Amino acid sequence: MDKRTILYVILLSVTFFFVQRWLFPEKPKVSKEVQVASAKTSEKKEPLSHGEEKFFTIENEYMQLVFSSLGGSLAEINLPFKNKEHPSRAVQEIEIDRELISKNPENASFPLGSSSLGGFYPLIRRPVATPQGIISHPRYYSLQVIDENSPAAATHLFSLTRQEKNLLVFTGVSAGRKITKTFAFSEKTPYFFDVTITIEGNAKNLWLSSGVPEVELTSGAPAPILKYHFTKGQKSSVEKIDLPKDAITVTSTKPDWVCNSNGFLGLILDPIDGIASGYRAAKIDGTLLPTRLTLLDPQHYSAENYPGYQLFLPLKEGENHFRIFAGPFQDQILSEADANFSDLKTGYTPDYEGAQSYHGWFAFLSEPFAKFLFLLMKLFFKVTHSWGFSIILLTIALRVMLYPLNSWSIKSNAKMQELAPKIKIIQAKFKKDPKRLQIETMKAYREGGVNPFMGCLPILIQMPFLIGMFDLLKSTFELRGASFIPGWIDNLTAPDVLFSWSQHIFFIGNQFHLLPILLGLIMFIQQRMSAKLPKNRNEWTDQQRQLYVMAWMLPLFFTFMFYQLPSGLNIYWFSSMVLGIVQQWWMTKKTKGTEPCKPGKPS
Repeated sequence: MDKRTILYVILLSVTFFFVQRWLFPEKPKVSKEVQVASAKTSEKKEPLSHGEEKFFTIENEYMQLVFSSLGGSLAEINLPFKNKEHPSRAVQEIEIDRELISKNPENASFPLGSSSLGGFYPLIRRPVATPQGIISHPRYYSLQVIDENSPAAATHLFSLTRQEKNLLVFTGVSAGRKITKTFAFSEKTPYFFDVTITIEGNAKNLWLSSGVPEVELTSGAPAPILKYHFTKGQKSSVEKIDLPKDAITVTSTKPDWVCNSNGFLGLILDPIDGIASGYRAAKIDGTLLPTRLTLLDPQHYSAENYPGYQLFLPLKEGENHFRIFAGPFQDQILSEADANFSDLKTGYTPDYEGAQSYHGWFAFLSEPFAKFLFLLMKLFFKVTHSWGFSIILLTIALRVMLYPLNSWSIKSNAKMQELAPKIKIIQAKFKKDPKRLQIETMKAYREGGVNPFMGCLPILIQMPFLIGMFDLLKSTFELRGASFIPGWIDNLTAPDVLFSWSQHIFFIGNQFHLLPILLGLIMFIQQRMSAKLPKNRNEWTDQQRQLYVMAWMLPLFFTFMFYQLPSGLNIYWFSSMVLGIVQQWWMTKKTKGTEPCKPGKPS
């Protein structure tokens, strides 16, 4: 590697370090007021009723909360979609929302059992409408008080004892305890509300449940995530909780808050006045509490493949105050919440941004790079007002940043091919003397100014950026439901759909995705351009034969690998391949008049 390339790598590393420190300083402590429209109760004079269970609805611009008389808990948390009348909302309609209305309308009403179809995203798995009636499981409702020694306590009837503009109070008696639940909408920050649970009597073995988030598919698979935030001394951090195989209880940790999400959206339970140490996590069978994917297509989305997960926090006698977030893990929403709920005097900040997750095998390595790239993408979005074009501009920016490394790699590859005839002669002469063959080969590379072991270095240096880009485009809520080309690319976090059919085909499914096919074609063109081989195959070296095979195999492999991946990822990789071809063409044109390395006689 020449001195200029080494200097570039050092400067890039130092620049990235200081940019990272500048872009991601300590959490903000400046309060910022965000007014939320006042809540309104359901227009129905009488609550919806399914047998003895009754439901009470209260909603504002950002949430529709459906309370059950069984336990005074939340049977539904529905988030209204963003539209022209309400541009400040964050959740956008996606394909499954439209399909559910057309194919299973009885489960597309909000609240369930009403005459209102669509318009909301069900944040938690809710009761199911069947021809036989509504099937509900109150034990898995959100903010249900669970007695681990008496599961039947979840079905005790509570009474609505108070109702005001932004306030609902439920009261009930369970196992000799009087429990009062007070729910109040927050007028400070969207997607937040407050809960106070007052327990008169023994609170031993009582837990508050999170509910079970609906399934969101990331690259065709669900991505449930459990987390907790804790503080030790002056330092705080967020830790992932391993998904339990059944149920676990941890008593050694005192969480500041817990988070139960599907990757894009979820719930945060924040005990604002402290609780006893510990938390619980439990796995819920998908056949017992089916996702809406199963309701839509039980054959393709088999219920047992989509279990749910629930988190629990311990309750104490007296008052238990909780701040609840129920909504999308959008960067702006969570950062504003951190600012709003921070305390300038004590230096406290809740760090709700820590609930965001970057999916991927190497997320621990790629997260800082993904955050840096997301900041650039947001800047491009302010200019283009299109996340699709922002991805393309970000790809260009990344290519420009890594231009010297890509250039060095292209030059190194060209020199290797120029030396191929000379290497072939050496291989033929010393094929019976492996040690001499190795010495003469390395000598030829050295005289030709090529280091074959350094060829992978540019790729290794780029890997954190590339993996960060992959994790960013798979994990960014802002891309969920974002349309690029209407009618084809309607959701950048899901595969593009050119057309579909009814019958599922193995691996392909029932949709035709064009972007991965285009990606395979453009990759094939790039491979053929980079592997310039002699017309006579007898003159090929072993390395050239491998290049020929790779020129066919890599495009096929990437086509299959990317077929079910999000369209945003396909747009990025396709754009990167096109820019790579342009760079290679430009460099070839610049060096066209250069005299190639001629094969010489080995000593």
